[in-house]
Amino acid sequence: MKIAVLYGGISGEREVSLSSGKGIMNALRDKGHEVIGVDFNPNNLEDIIKLNVDLVFIGLHGKYGEDGRIQGLLDMMGIPYVGSGVLSSALAMDKAKAKQVFMMNKIPLAKSEVYAISKATKKEFIVNKINNAFTPPFVIKPNKEGSTLGLTIVTDSNQVMEAVNRAAESDDMILVEDFIKGRELTVAIIGEKGNEEALPIIEIIPKNGFYDYEAKYAPGGSQHIVPAVIDEETTGLIQSYAILAHQSLGCETYSRVDFILNEDGLPMILEVNTLPGMTPTSLFPDAANAVGIKYEDMIEKFVTLSMGKIETNS
Repeated sequence: MKIAVLYGGISGEREVSLSSGKGIMNALRDKGHEVIGVDFNPNNLEDIIKLNVDLVFIGLHGKYGEDGRIQGLLDMMGIPYVGSGVLSSALAMDKAKAKQVFMMNKIPLAKSEVYAISKATKKEFIVNKINNAFTPPFVIKPNKEGSTLGLTIVTDSNQVMEAVNRAAESDDMILVEDFIKGRELTVAIIGEKGNEEALPIIEIIPKNGFYDYEAKYAPGGSQHIVPAVIDEETTGLIQSYAILAHQSLGCETYSRVDFILNEDGLPMILEVNTLPGMTPTSLFPDAANAVGIKYEDMIEKFVTLSMGKIETNS
């Protein structure tokens, strides 16, 4: 097949996407596909408009890649692509909206509020509202951003203004949520729509105590325990919540669902990633490898599932 891989982009996760794209392209070539790499820039859509391919594999992360915009363009052009569509991508990227969907489906989650920030907004007013509604520790982060970019764990109310300013650099909506102390877990989901399966749960143990950007992507930044050492009942519950979250947002082909297992043993959902990282240190490939699926075979599986979806819809 002739497959275009979109990578790079202009979001804060560009470097991660460059690495993901390289891995995806190498895997596709190993499987015998003709691969065209496109370092995507929304200011130069000619590269996309001129594409003449069987399939697009989106290796982008963050804004313009993971938020439904590129999916909408490809839909209008009639070019099939790997992964979730416009609505599910946009919903998953909008953490506040996704939380509403999780709540409707009775998936446990932390208390949270979203605040709009504009040039006319008096940030002192927002800071006071946050301090009245939340008691440290709590988290302030952009509503639509990935890789923990712009995130602050507030341990003192004096930090709120700085945290609001930091989050507002990435988004005009900021999300504030209770900090949940517990074990960092993630679940990779794969499969055709309505028949998805959860891969083994991964526990993430960051070397610096917090799973930040460096812990996610620097070699040796975190330890991945696969499968996580959790009792069978809790494992089944977390995996079922992960599949439910994936399905309730309308995700397709694959995603990764992040949780905190709190100190009372209750899994609390954090978010769904519709285009999780595919770098050498990424979590999804680790989960696949735990059940004997090599990186190249995993990428090919995504392609096969996507082509099956196209044939079903045609």
